[in-house]
Amino acid sequence: MTQPLTLSSLPLFPLGSVLFPGGVLALRVFEVRYLDMVRKCHQAGAPFGVVALTQGHEVRQAGAPEERFHDIGTLAVIEHIEHPQPGLITLQCRGSQRFRITQRHHLPHGLWIADVGHLDPDLTVPIPDDLKKAAIALAQVLYTLQQRDPAPHNAITPTAAQLDDCGWVANRWCELLPVPLELKQRLMELDNPLVRLELVGDVLERTGIAQ
Repeated sequence: MTQPLTLSSLPLFPLGSVLFPGGVLALRVFEVRYLDMVRKCHQAGAPFGVVALTQGHEVRQAGAPEERFHDIGTLAVIEHIEHPQPGLITLQCRGSQRFRITQRHHLPHGLWIADVGHLDPDLTVPIPDDLKKAAIALAQVLYTLQQRDPAPHNAITPTAAQLDDCGWVANRWCELLPVPLELKQRLMELDNPLVRLELVGDVLERTGIAQ
């Protein structure tokens, strides 16, 4: 029986990365379990869940340990999808709401589905003066990246409101900074966007990115 694409049986995509709300995720899908899932989600206009792996690999390998992943992830909404050749789908998704897994199930063909509960979205918190340098540096980095790759689906042109939002600025830096996966996961799970930005600001100061 086909599982309904609802939050009581949310299909999951375990990855070796963390998806943040508002973030962009590009995927190349070729495993049968995910090809079917992506097609169904796209047809239904439904999201799937992205969770960060703690064990195992994104692509199943013979003899590899079974996939294990964090309980907190982010819904991914498909914004663009292409079928460049049989057995391959490329898609671009955007992170929306965070969720917490309450139950998980491994289906016979390898797909994970889960019952999940929504986590509250970040409150809009203006950036305090002592952290504004993080927003200024982010705007400069995003502008540089846009000049390198001006494709509309890759460009991020922040608004003034986004650059004065602790959660948005912190999330974009979390995506850009080369910090360990476990740290990114912990930052994504934080309920307080100001604390998240303060921690990001510490990393930026230590690395000399935002002085």
